[in-house]
Amino acid sequence: MLIPVILSGGAGTRLWPVSRRTYPKPFMQVGDGESLLKKTLNRALAVGIGSEVLTVTARDHFFITRDEFRGTIADENARFLLEPVGRNTAPALAMAALDIERRHGPKAQMLVLPADHLIRDLDLFGQAVQSARKLASAGYLVAFGIVPTRAETGFGYIRAGAECADGGRVIEAFVEKPDAPTAQAYVDSGDYSWNSGMFCFGAGDLLAAMAETCPGLLAAARACYAKVLPGAAPVEFDRDSFAGMPDISIDYAVMEKASRRAVVPAAFDWNDIGSWKAISDLEAGDEMGNQTQGPVVLVDSRNCFVQSKGRLVAAVGVDDLVIVDTGDAVLVSAREKAQAVKQVVDALRLQGHEAISVHQTALRPWGSYSVLEDAADCKVKRLVVKPGQVLSLQLHHRRSEHWTVITGRAKVRVGDNEMLLNSNESVYIPVNTLHRLENPADQDLHLIEVQCGDYFGEDDIVRYEDRYGRV
Repeated sequence: MLIPVILSGGAGTRLWPVSRRTYPKPFMQVGDGESLLKKTLNRALAVGIGSEVLTVTARDHFFITRDEFRGTIADENARFLLEPVGRNTAPALAMAALDIERRHGPKAQMLVLPADHLIRDLDLFGQAVQSARKLASAGYLVAFGIVPTRAETGFGYIRAGAECADGGRVIEAFVEKPDAPTAQAYVDSGDYSWNSGMFCFGAGDLLAAMAETCPGLLAAARACYAKVLPGAAPVEFDRDSFAGMPDISIDYAVMEKASRRAVVPAAFDWNDIGSWKAISDLEAGDEMGNQTQGPVVLVDSRNCFVQSKGRLVAAVGVDDLVIVDTGDAVLVSAREKAQAVKQVVDALRLQGHEAISVHQTALRPWGSYSVLEDAADCKVKRLVVKPGQVLSLQLHHRRSEHWTVITGRAKVRVGDNEMLLNSNESVYIPVNTLHRLENPADQDLHLIEVQCGDYFGEDDIVRYEDRYGRV
């Protein structure tokens, strides 16, 4: 049995302002309008032996991920392990291996797929997976090494040694990101491949290797998994137990130290979408080398990538720029400096700016809201509530709210009173008053929310009941 394990998380700081903490890189749409996560799921289903796909993701991303999967995989075949805090890939894969071993036995194989990669040649990818499975059946921990196409300094490398009896080559060493001359020497030697972050191994073999290379992490993982309730779906890990595990990658914790490891040289196309330059390199530009998405006007400009989510963006006489407008933030960068966008996020983090975490439009389990105005004395949002969904029973200490229905029908509780509101009807919710909003209809509910007070942060929400487990 081969079970694809999708790792979906990360901050995606180099792809700000589209990728943010509450909406990271796997949810970004590329070219054809399909997200990287959805493409990873399709890739998993194309090679999986059996029907199950296991996804490890943040608890806050569960509902978005579930909605991305629906229509492609049956709910009962999509299993989710939810992390309460981020702890890198080694804890995530330890928990996944324990879950698979308990339900399918130690010989079940894991195909580890990060959710932020783009691979288009699925035939070559499938061939590489079959080669990796043979090695994994022989007890190897297998890495997928991408055959280099250039002397890249932004990737780690794998140095391969002797050939294995079942194909592939023994791994001699993992090598950190090199400088340009060293990278060229690696490519010229033919013994090095890019470390893709994709792996294949038996669940029992991974756990056995962890017992040798990181026994403390494995013990902590077993203690955390012991608290999982049988039959839980999705599986939510205990916060304190999970947070106590080391924040370390599978490369450092296991693959660099394990005694039986191999690499499959993979010739399929691969892109880890690590920067806006990588995004801009996905497609050919127009006759001036420009690529545009959304309402964009370029005059006397060359080799630019411009993306707008709504507002008109005009540029005159510029070359080799990346311009990204998300409505609440604008990024302007030289194409060759696009990797440095992470420094912008670091600066915003020091300022405590919410633009590193949330978008102007924020997705929620019940639907979404868009901020229309955010001033010192009021905040205005447009809420969209999906059919049959309900917000938590809550109150606020520092703001009142006014709700006006635009389209649809709203079922509203204010204090002990319940009412139905139709289009063009409104209600007032005073400070410190229990209230709840529900969409009882079979169409989306749209309403305008006006908040008045002296503080409008999300942490002024006191929840008493919540369908989505956020109390």
